[in-house]
Amino acid sequence: MQSQDVAQRHTRASAGADGPVVDVEQAEAALVEHYPRLVRLAYLVLPPGLGRGRRVLTAHALVQRALPRGRKQTPLIPAQATGRDGDPGYGFVRLRVLRTALEAARPRKGLPTRAQLPAPLPRVWGLRLFPRSGGADELALDQRLSALSGAARAAYVLRGLEGLTDPDVRKVLKAAGVTRPEKALAEANSVPEQYTLLASSEFDACSLQARPTDLMRRRQHSKAALAAAAALAVCGALVAMPGGGWGPDGAAAPVYAENPAAEAALDPGKLVRVAPTAWESSARTDFSVWPARGPLTGDKELLRRALAVWARPGGTVRVSATPGTQTGGPAGPPQLLYAGEVDNARVVILYDGLRIARYAEPADGTEGAALDFARVDGASGAEASALVLGRSDGNVRYLTAPWVKKAAERDLMKPDATPTALALTDGVTASMDSPALRSGGCTSWDVLQLTGADGTRLATDLGELVPAHLTAGRPGRTGEASGAEGLRDWAPFACSLAVARSAGVRSVNAWAYAQQPLPDASGSGEWVCTRAETWRGDGTAALAQFRTPGGPVGAVVAKATDVPACGPRDPHVLAGVLWKSKAGNWYLLAAGSKETSSIRSTGGVTASGQGPLLAARAEQGARADLEGTLADGRRISGLR
Repeated sequence: MQSQDVAQRHTRASAGADGPVVDVEQAEAALVEHYPRLVRLAYLVLPPGLGRGRRVLTAHALVQRALPRGRKQTPLIPAQATGRDGDPGYGFVRLRVLRTALEAARPRKGLPTRAQLPAPLPRVWGLRLFPRSGGADELALDQRLSALSGAARAAYVLRGLEGLTDPDVRKVLKAAGVTRPEKALAEANSVPEQYTLLASSEFDACSLQARPTDLMRRRQHSKAALAAAAALAVCGALVAMPGGGWGPDGAAAPVYAENPAAEAALDPGKLVRVAPTAWESSARTDFSVWPARGPLTGDKELLRRALAVWARPGGTVRVSATPGTQTGGPAGPPQLLYAGEVDNARVVILYDGLRIARYAEPADGTEGAALDFARVDGASGAEASALVLGRSDGNVRYLTAPWVKKAAERDLMKPDATPTALALTDGVTASMDSPALRSGGCTSWDVLQLTGADGTRLATDLGELVPAHLTAGRPGRTGEASGAEGLRDWAPFACSLAVARSAGVRSVNAWAYAQQPLPDASGSGEWVCTRAETWRGDGTAALAQFRTPGGPVGAVVAKATDVPACGPRDPHVLAGVLWKSKAGNWYLLAAGSKETSSIRSTGGVTASGQGPLLAARAEQGARADLEGTLADGRRISGLR
């Protein structure tokens, strides 16, 4: 349908006496279809000095003002004649967006131009909108692009995002008003060709996060109005109330009254610091017994900045949080876990009893600071054994618990391979490959292996501060995935962990619940259910996966969210798949946990059988509904 729409718009581009022209309907259709891409282009070209929030609104405003005025046809210049997918309407709108973005990026001389003025629309009051934070690679690229001129940024984006050749880039830049496009291309060559990062959520000005504006500044600007409103409210309350109280807030102080606990939370001298040997005599194995580590634990200015940004993150701070995690300031002095330099950044990690907060700033300044949060309430043992210090160049570095004696990197897809030892320096591991930063195919999945006095555990980086704990076995009786059986269960299904990235996952269990003989003497298939538990409670995901003999990896055949199946509350599962045998015959295969006494299929395949396994002939493309009966008579439905 999309290609048909593009073709229809192409037919509306006609050739005038002086060359091809485009009408406003064609330009509008191209703008609507490619709106997110045009906004991304404008956001990347605009100067980062505007601040992320203003860049977002300006990018949307420039794109929305890109349509030609009036309804007459507009001649196309050569740089507009072809655009994305051969659509001249897109080429026309892209050039207008690029021209106004470059105009907004130029230094002001005298009165500002229309593009340099704050846009009347869209407008946002009381909120700051900014794209989701990317990784260290995206941050480094954004900093490199900020050092370029607007024309050089445009050249880099046209090359990387639009895929234009240098001759085409010159034509477009010249048409956009750049007097020396060759100089812009040469300047763009100083930035490494990390074009795939331009498609990151870091630069997506259409998928946004929202945070409140500076509440203290807002208070200062409206002090007189607040005082008048407060006086009016008090007078009204005194008149209306017969006595006996001051309203629903009781004896609470005004909203912005100074609070000793809140002030103490901003004092680096009052940070909680745990003794290095406290964990040895404590009955607890959680973050509360972690000592403060790192070479910068005595840097009061760094700690003061970290606490201040936590309490009042500015407009340029990149704030991210796992789902269900609050981002407000601490209620009192938090506990210091780490302060030091990690991969060219100064990093501070704090703990307030419920959350981990990581503050990071570039080693050469505070511009581009980041603040990340993760919920860790109830974390203990394996779940409190490691934290992510930083990610860079596809690698991750961890801070480990004081009880961890050894750390290693293990490929979860190679259960028989020997893990690679990781050096531990004051609890900090050497860097290792991070599957959370990988894009494209999945040929390996490296996990963190930690060994202490109580055994060996596995954890995997899923793009958040706290790595997810990996277990194996029947729900309710799970064990560590580091054992031989657990490694074998996980190996074919490791790549399925990718679906749990950035979802606030606490732990993931793999349960090999059935082996099924395959029809036509095709061997035996393996059924596994993986279940991801989250820190917030909801958002759990259960995946039924199936692997045929000789298959290197399993395939996800069914998925369900927020259901008790495959978990400790309901350690049962039923799933099916349409499968083609070596003889070319199609079958419906279904398998339930061992307590399943019978399985029945309806819909596109009608069949039934006793026991936890079912195989029935089927037609290609058939769809079936599964229902199982447990030994106690209870019925279960198949995962979809």
